[in-house]
Amino acid sequence: MAHRTDIVVSMAYLAQPDQQQKLEWLDGGQFAVLLDSAATEGQVTVGRFSVAKGEAPPYHLHTREDEIFMLIKGTALLWSDDQEMELSEGGIVYLPRNVPHGYRITSDTADLLMICTPGGIEGMFRHAGRDLSTPRPDGFEISRELMAEAADMYGQVILGPPR
Repeated sequence: MAHRTDIVVSMAYLAQPDQQQKLEWLDGGQFAVLLDSAATEGQVTVGRFSVAKGEAPPYHLHTREDEIFMLIKGTALLWSDDQEMELSEGGIVYLPRNVPHGYRITSDTADLLMICTPGGIEGMFRHAGRDLSTPRPDGFEISRELMAEAADMYGQVILGPPR
């Protein structure tokens, strides 16, 4: 029998909540890395945002990955190209790469699940955010410069300020 070298054997990966890296993110929010590209052999990144009213990333697009957002709890306004939509609790949106988009949280708090494929975008969050398991440096902030640098490193194109 011939030996096959084209078969990739993936291993299951499990991470309990206390094993998931949590990062300080925009506007005092938190981003938890649930699955990263190392755990999924580059296939997918899964993250979860816990954010407050008004949280909004810059208007941007992804050049490397497709993105899925599910609003587990809360409400948000979403912009995709020239469309504005309201996303209610339980709503889900698919954002293909190279499609400009942004959102703004309109409820007091929100819980969002993000899935990106292929994986790797967690590097941007790790570069610009701050690991919550480390002491907070005095005056820490995610500056526009740091955000732009991280975005550029990970194939994100910032098109404008938050909407």
